Amino acid sequence: MSGTSTENDGQGMIVNPKPTADNQDWDGDDADRADRLRFEEEQAMIREQSEARAAKAAAEAKKSAEAAKDADKKEAS
Repeated sequence: MSGTSTENDGQGMIVNPKPTADNQDWDGDDADRADRLRFEEEQAMIREQSEARAAKAAAEAKKSAEAAKDADKKEAS
């Protein structure tokens, strides 16, 4: 038995094949495409959440500014 835990026989390694000259439109396998789709969906969700938070913060800032302005008017009266 010549197998030891230190030998590298390729087990457990990720191998990404490269496109050949006759297959330049290689797009990976189904798992690669699924990973890209999931990543794109996650990025879109992050963008939407970020935009929603920014809009909420802007609305709150505007509301606070209007409340402060109203309070200043009452004090001046």
